[in-house]
Amino acid sequence: MTDDTTSTDAPTRRDYLKYSAVLSGGLLAGCRGGESTATAPAADNETPGEPTATPSDTATQSATTTETATAGDTSYTVEMAPAGEVAFDAVPETWMTYFSTYGDMGIALGQHDGQEAAIFAQNWPTQFFEYLPGVDVSFADVEQIWADGAIGKETFYELDCDVHLMDPNFIQLLDDSWETDDFEEVATEIGPIIGNVIRLRQGDWHDYEYYSLYEAFEKVAAVFRERERYEALKSVHDEFVADVQARLPPESERPEVGLLSVNDEFETGTLSLYKVAAGNGKKQYQDLGMNDAFEDLDPQTAKDVDWEVLLDIDPDILVLQYAVSHVTAETFEEKKQVLRDSDLGSQLTAVRNDRLYPGGTAYQGPIINLFQTEMAAKQFYPEVFGEWNGYETFADESAWLFDHQRVADIVNGDI
Repeated sequence: MTDDTTSTDAPTRRDYLKYSAVLSGGLLAGCRGGESTATAPAADNETPGEPTATPSDTATQSATTTETATAGDTSYTVEMAPAGEVAFDAVPETWMTYFSTYGDMGIALGQHDGQEAAIFAQNWPTQFFEYLPGVDVSFADVEQIWADGAIGKETFYELDCDVHLMDPNFIQLLDDSWETDDFEEVATEIGPIIGNVIRLRQGDWHDYEYYSLYEAFEKVAAVFRERERYEALKSVHDEFVADVQARLPPESERPEVGLLSVNDEFETGTLSLYKVAAGNGKKQYQDLGMNDAFEDLDPQTAKDVDWEVLLDIDPDILVLQYAVSHVTAETFEEKKQVLRDSDLGSQLTAVRNDRLYPGGTAYQGPIINLFQTEMAAKQFYPEVFGEWNGYETFADESAWLFDHQRVADIVNGDI
């Protein structure tokens, strides 16, 4: 990476960025510092059915962006909880993110070449990008900051990114050695911090504003000054979801779907049953009007259940969450075989009818969400949207439910 530090008396672009974080809301607003220890982003440690209020993705508000009127001055601010109002004197060229939610947003906005790192660079469902014609996404040069159960602040200095797309409160939950002063140091000495955990409400610590996917995406678009790309992708999303919802069968005719985790111990019959709680992590299921087989379960009794509990509910379809991000296609087939070979598991209707499907990552940005929605629509309602036959289903242009080429063009700047 180019070193922008010089001995000239004139301020450099890096100098502008270093001192442009306006923390009017406080970087750790609402934080319950140190209340949790680190967890890996497997996404299956959430509380099943944890409720949260989520605004509609189709009714987003304009991001708060202010530009100065001084001739030749390109400074602007973006406001997002919990950081508050964050100022930029130039558009960021290099960036890092926590995980694939905001990483996917950066890619969607044509910023992938500037991505230097992620707290977690593993478990990204990169196979989806293969089905965007002409879009090349590689993570070979994206550094993972998480190492040995900790997040090293010195790595932030080494990377020297212009902006850090992450919720500082969640980073503190991962590594409770981080203090408010550490985040403020990064924001002022290296580059601004802006981001908000939107997967689902994970505890009392997230007592500040919660954003829908496209509300958060709009904020990131404001950071990169990519309003036109954002609006184009939102248009694709809104038209796609509206079309799919218009074609859904009546609620009374929809199959019952149960969400498990691909990380469950099927060999021992130790399972966790997940509700379709509000939040970005399961947005595709909410948009598809999924008939949740576990809706009436008490969240406290939905963890570590056995086969008998699942057999008593016996959903028409079982979806193994996080399969797209945490296991290979071969491992997924092995997991299915364990269910088929189990004395009790083999009695499940979904197993007998071969309606076991891979589920999506809970850390989805706009591109991943489009593909995961198309995938789930085919899994749940094949008679309406066509059969799901693995990822190669995306290769058949005649089977597309949204315009993959249009999305690719937007990512590549042909808006």
